[in-house]
Amino acid sequence: MVHVVVLGAGLGGTIMAYELRDSLSRDDKVTVINRGDTYSFVPSNPWVAVGWREREEIEVDLKPVFAKRDITLRPEGAARVHPAENRVELTTGESVPYDYLVIATGPDLAFDEIEGFGPAANTQSVCHIDHALAAKDQFEKLLKNPGPVVIGAVQGASCFGPAYEFAFILEKALRDAKIRDKVPMTFVTSEPYIGHLGLDGVGDTKGLLESEMRAHHIKWITNAKVEKFEPGKLFVDEINDDGSVKKKHEVPMAYTMMLPAFRGVAAVRGIEGLTNPRGFIIVDKHQRNPTYQNVFGIGVCIAIPPMGPTPVPVGVPKTGFMIESMVTATAHNITNLVAGRAPDAQGTWNAVCLADFGDGGVAFVAQPQIPPRNVNWSSSGKWVHLAKIGFEKYFLRKVRQGKSEPFYEKLALQVLGIDKLKEVKFD
Repeated sequence: MVHVVVLGAGLGGTIMAYELRDSLSRDDKVTVINRGDTYSFVPSNPWVAVGWREREEIEVDLKPVFAKRDITLRPEGAARVHPAENRVELTTGESVPYDYLVIATGPDLAFDEIEGFGPAANTQSVCHIDHALAAKDQFEKLLKNPGPVVIGAVQGASCFGPAYEFAFILEKALRDAKIRDKVPMTFVTSEPYIGHLGLDGVGDTKGLLESEMRAHHIKWITNAKVEKFEPGKLFVDEINDDGSVKKKHEVPMAYTMMLPAFRGVAAVRGIEGLTNPRGFIIVDKHQRNPTYQNVFGIGVCIAIPPMGPTPVPVGVPKTGFMIESMVTATAHNITNLVAGRAPDAQGTWNAVCLADFGDGGVAFVAQPQIPPRNVNWSSSGKWVHLAKIGFEKYFLRKVRQGKSEPFYEKLALQVLGIDKLKEVKFD
């Protein structure tokens, strides 16, 4: 019998547990360590922040579904990973030993790296359900007392899609409330151009997103390095290509939501051989850590180098389908190791993204996510909004049923020519 521990029960960790349960024998044990016993569908947080969703609509109680799937849930959370000792120390002081560990923690949100940043200070967030609910309270205050809005992502951020989504969702909510004319909007981003997305664009995301912003009267500042936030004001430097300051901006703000830079969580940060200087998990092409070879990493917590130099630091996003391809590869490789075979599966790291704008949206497919690409496509329209709603309902149903990839999902992906795994090649 082997014991596989999954650290984290977000998008990657929950599906990871299901795929491991499907691929391992019934005698093998799967344990998930998480802070709490609830799965929350993070992509819906922008809707929560304007009152279009309630908490209970996007959360799943994992206790019954894990029990049904014979997966052990430890909701105490991890204090520290001890990879040299093959154990995870819990916040209670107890330890959980493992034969294999999959780290799927998601990120730590580095609000403290900029003065006055974050929900505890002067800005809002949609990175967590609690943040989104707090942002909703501030949105309701904005409706009563309209003023300037700033949306975007700071230097070092690697997740830009939700910033664009929230800018347009908030704009739609303000139009619905008949106060859009009283709310100037500015998009402030570390990207070198609108639609870069940390991916040097996908298809014509630059043209599509610039056009949408003009149509919705949203101004923008790119190559933005935020200096600090104060009550009612954002201080940001606009940077030239050579790193010099092009212009200093003082942007008024009555309501601000900007995405932070990410780093690895405290339970893994600073472990030599396991993480890079930012605390992200170092993995090879099989999602396996080169130093601790019974440890794997998936999702936002893994280290991926940036696309290339930019005037302001910009990270690479880890999108939902890209994460699911990591999950499938990792489940396959752990199953191989348990059977005495070498890891041989590689995730495709394809990106399939639906960015909802409230009454429209932008979709893109990048195969693979990191260029050069075999497929580089983007499109926009009202269908994206409907597709995002459909995906939300579908994914939450999948989590509630304890399924990783139903037959009809496999069939749909095959029809679209989208694969989770690269062809397995043997030496």
